[in-house]
Amino acid sequence: MQIPIENIYYLLCYAWNKLDEKERVAVSIDDKTKLIDLLAKVLINATKLLLKRGIDKNYIDHTEEISGIKGKIQMSQTLKRRSLLYQKAICSFDEFSPNIITNRILITTLHNLTKTEGLDKTLKQEIVSLKRRLFGIDEIELHHSLFSSIKINRNNKFYAFIINVCQLVFESTLLTEEKGKYKFTDFTRDEKKMNQLFEAFIRNFYRIEQKKFSTVKKETIKWNFDISDSFSFSYLPQMETDITLENENEKIIIDAKYHRDTMAINYEKEKIKSANLYQLFSYLINQENESIKSLNTTGILLYPKIETDYDLDYQHKNHKIQIRTVNLNSNWKDISNRLLEIIDIKI
Repeated sequence: MQIPIENIYYLLCYAWNKLDEKERVAVSIDDKTKLIDLLAKVLINATKLLLKRGIDKNYIDHTEEISGIKGKIQMSQTLKRRSLLYQKAICSFDEFSPNIITNRILITTLHNLTKTEGLDKTLKQEIVSLKRRLFGIDEIELHHSLFSSIKINRNNKFYAFIINVCQLVFESTLLTEEKGKYKFTDFTRDEKKMNQLFEAFIRNFYRIEQKKFSTVKKETIKWNFDISDSFSFSYLPQMETDITLENENEKIIIDAKYHRDTMAINYEKEKIKSANLYQLFSYLINQENESIKSLNTTGILLYPKIETDYDLDYQHKNHKIQIRTVNLNSNWKDISNRLLEIIDIKI
């Protein structure tokens, strides 16, 4: 499945809920732009914006041996090292510095990009030049838990977008056999990662771009079983929808599936993937309660278009069951219109 680079950028920004940041970090993209170059351009422009407005700083605790006294003397350590003989002391003090974790992640990612195979030479030179302006910031060893430890607030919310990009670069680069060199792995070829991206994109698209449904969320559905004991209940798997859209009178459950093939082939004939249909059907049956809208809930299996567009319609009691596709290889206006049309919003 071929998705234009510009559309990949849209998918990411919707999935991260960072459309405003996308507009602020304007990047030029054409058909020849590679994914690694796109991410580099985004970080370059984002870093320029940070430098223009002023890089975030904060107070950082330091404990070190210095001449004279600063902050609080660590007397036991000072005496143990006999620092006073040399007119020095080990002191703990706060320093207002840009050497905070968000900036350290950024500068490390920029450094790693310059060591990544296939990056455009002009972009590499631009990154090297930018790094010189980020003085006073040390590199850091990147790992998954580091990204989840970042705390974003109103004052540094632009960093959330930057950290999203840095994490994507980190997760998409591997060390090569040559020490200090990296190889970029195209995440668009990873069906599991693209399925997560496709689902998050669809959910946030509907949160942002429509007003018909006041609630757009993941929904946990309880099994509609009569269970006599908690021991049996503990073995049931959790049911959670990808996207549930709901207002006072209407409800839609969407299961977003990113597959290399939309349909399964059975005896040389195309068939809906049975596991996908069973899952959606289970959501519809088990969410039923006394409310009218739960008895009339529409279920939609939504796929990216591979070769053929599908608009298939079925009915179970009052439940509409629909199979729909969206062409991610088209222009963005067509994609937007198609997604609104799928939930019966007239363009």
